[in-house]
Amino acid sequence: MRLNEVTYTDAQPVDGYGPGFFRIGGEVHHGSLLTGPRGTAPWGGYTDAAPLLDLAEAIDVLFIGTGKELSHIPADLRRTLEDAGLGVEIMNSSAACRTYNVLLSEGRRIALALIPV
Repeated sequence: MRLNEVTYTDAQPVDGYGPGFFRIGGEVHHGSLLTGPRGTAPWGGYTDAAPLLDLAEAIDVLFIGTGKELSHIPADLRRTLEDAGLGVEIMNSSAACRTYNVLLSEGRRIALALIPV
């Protein structure tokens, strides 16, 4: 078996998460957040589409973690993101973190918006 060291380019991986927080690139962030090629910042949740739309040229897919349980995002938010050309994948936050890390390690153009677990 051949093992390769994982390197990340312009975004940081999710190192961990727990009730109300995420650890991104070794730094703890509380509350909802957005992370990707432009860094990590607080996110206002489903009513805060502007920072998600700002990523449209920089990414191909946006993962949205809906908290502990998988739930639908508002239809108007999904429509707005898809109209901007963003691929949107919805999953619970735990699965979104894992998927983001795998695809980030492959050099994919992705971002992650998270609601805490």
